[in-house]
Amino acid sequence: MEWIYLALIALVLVFGIGVVVVNRRRSTELNQERTSEIVRPPRPAVDPRPQPGATGVLEPDLREPDLREPEVVEPEVVEPEPRLVEPEIVEPQLVEPEVVERPTFRSRMSKARSALTGAFLGIRTRDGITADTWDDLEEALLRADVGVRVTDELLAGLRARVASKEIATPDALLDALRTEMTGRLEGADRVLHLVDGGTGSPNVWLFVGVNGVGKTTTIGKVGALQRGEGRSVLMAAGDTFRAAAAEQLATWAERSGSEFVRGAEGGDPSSVIFDGVERAAARDIDLVLADTAGRLHTKTNLMDELRKVRRVAAKGAGRVTEVLLVIDATTGQNGLTQARQFGEALVTDDTGIGLTGVVLTKLDGSAKGGIVFAIETELGIPVKLVGLGETIGDLVPFDPAQFVDALFAES
Repeated sequence: MEWIYLALIALVLVFGIGVVVVNRRRSTELNQERTSEIVRPPRPAVDPRPQPGATGVLEPDLREPDLREPEVVEPEVVEPEPRLVEPEIVEPQLVEPEVVERPTFRSRMSKARSALTGAFLGIRTRDGITADTWDDLEEALLRADVGVRVTDELLAGLRARVASKEIATPDALLDALRTEMTGRLEGADRVLHLVDGGTGSPNVWLFVGVNGVGKTTTIGKVGALQRGEGRSVLMAAGDTFRAAAAEQLATWAERSGSEFVRGAEGGDPSSVIFDGVERAAARDIDLVLADTAGRLHTKTNLMDELRKVRRVAAKGAGRVTEVLLVIDATTGQNGLTQARQFGEALVTDDTGIGLTGVVLTKLDGSAKGGIVFAIETELGIPVKLVGLGETIGDLVPFDPAQFVDALFAES
């Protein structure tokens, strides 16, 4: 039985060895398959032959260095072609003058005559001329801004005529007062002067006055009136200290078809007016309307500057033919003070001429109107134009007869 055991043991050993050999063979095949899957980058081909001079050590470059200066190439400069730019000259548009109906003194002065009509009505109802009649007349004239001096002169003449029995009734007294007031305003030179100096010699009208009296608007309306009469006009914005003045005057110039010259804000007013006169002369324009800065008549240095403007405007090709003071009629007796101070400031040794006329604005408002008599009687300055409204046609020549009639009208 022993040999059977031995045979079984031998069989088991042989089987075990066979299993070990088979496993080793499989493991070797798997490793080969895995190795074949790895892709190695190709190596560059190296020439195994020795290169000339190749010793394995980097030999220095024994060539002489190039010491020549590099050539500097100047960039090509291309000159731009000159561009000729013509200065822009804005020609005034041809504007047809507006056809407007001129207002009448009677229709626009209802507020102005209210200071007189109430007193006149009370005087007419009395049986005769009494002390109360003279008191009422004096009060009415003073309230109408006629002024103390003019009032005294008017009443003194009427008292003498009543004393001589030339005037006997209240109605005759009022009619005589009306005639006296009209007569005081007659005979003044109310013409706006234009001198024909030939080609290249424009007339210059200066407008002066304090701020707020309607000076710039007056210039615009005067320009429209002159354009309507067929004259060429240039407006010079010499009021360089009020920001809106130049823009306002430019609007009037465009509206009326006038040319326009302005300067820098805060600049020298004299230079603006001088440039305006020279341009008008070069373009053969008939009339230059020159605005000036609103001057306080109580400021000496400002009035000195206004004198300079007056002197400069008279130089060169132009000639000053009008210096117009614009007064707000609602200021009353203060307007008389303005007129006196401006008149004195504008009289200089080299020109010998001061104010030539007054433009009275806002006469259609709450103004009393009597300031006209004070200005003309005490200062001898004629009122040439009056403003009876806000529209372009409401600036009209002053007519003494119509003015006094409007003051005495009952309705």
